Amino acid sequence: MRHTTEYVQGDVEAVRALVREHPWATVVSHVPGRGLVSSHYPVLLEEDEDGIVLLSHVGRPDERLHELGQHEAMVIVYGPQGYVSPSWYDTSPAVPTWNFAVAHLYGVPELLSDEENLQVLDRLVAHFERVLPEPYLMNGTIANSEYAARIVHGTVGFRLRVTRFEAKEKMSQDKPAEVVERVVTALGEPGPYRNPTLAARMAALHGLDTGTAAPTTDDGTRAP
Repeated sequence: MRHTTEYVQGDVEAVRALVREHPWATVVSHVPGRGLVSSHYPVLLEEDEDGIVLLSHVGRPDERLHELGQHEAMVIVYGPQGYVSPSWYDTSPAVPTWNFAVAHLYGVPELLSDEENLQVLDRLVAHFERVLPEPYLMNGTIANSEYAARIVHGTVGFRLRVTRFEAKEKMSQDKPAEVVERVVTALGEPGPYRNPTLAARMAALHGLDTGTAAPTTDDGTRAP
């Protein structure tokens, strides 16, 4: 990833937050004789561990395709991202750009036993179901538990202790405050590049009042 000083994100807690808020990840391995292999899975943080420790699983036979546990892997986690038009700057000259948050996390996966994998799958389901009014829990009923025990052999769980990472938070840090405010406002307006999530991320990074984004509802009217 290109090293641009003003966009580098080196704070471990900020990267942990990125993983926590955006758990859909890309797992990339370089396998000798085969080349690059990539897969896509949700990841969880080991919250009680120091540093960055990820938990996840792959469906068989992905563990063989990646030679999981034999080589370093890279896990890519993406935050909010989107197109930024120079027409929003009200300055000249200007060029288009793309704002984004991303982290490349490196480590050698540690394969989990079926018992540990079952625990990880249970946590994964609970993590995403907990916000629902009637959560579906993997061990919520005897039938659910028995079904999970049968299908666990079709997946391979892993723990990845991140030994190094590269992260970037590109949110118009190179632009004057008034330009940043115009971009944040434009991202909240109706149109093909409306992106309130990115607008909120930019506003938080730059310490702007959330009202600066002038958020709109889905029908294009101003939010109250």
